Amino acid sequence: MARLLTAAQLVMLARRHWLRLEPHERRRLFTLVRVATGRRGRLTPAERFELARLIAKADPKLFAGLVIKQFSPVPLPGLGKKR
Repeated sequence: MARLLTAAQLVMLARRHWLRLEPHERRRLFTLVRVATGRRGRLTPAERFELARLIAKADPKLFAGLVIKQFSPVPLPGLGKKR
């Protein structure tokens, strides 16, 4: 049961960052990831730039900090704060 609760908390944090993107941006992100299939070389330079911009908008660094802060057994100063 603890694993399910942990997974649910992680999904809720991820959703918060996912919703930073507009619906059309989320669709475009899916399209770019599908086209790339794990290889940057399959995207044009413009598509790579667009993908990087969309990922940056979701703020993965803040997401990682919040995940660590949420699940760390000891308080870690400075994590999960906006720059």
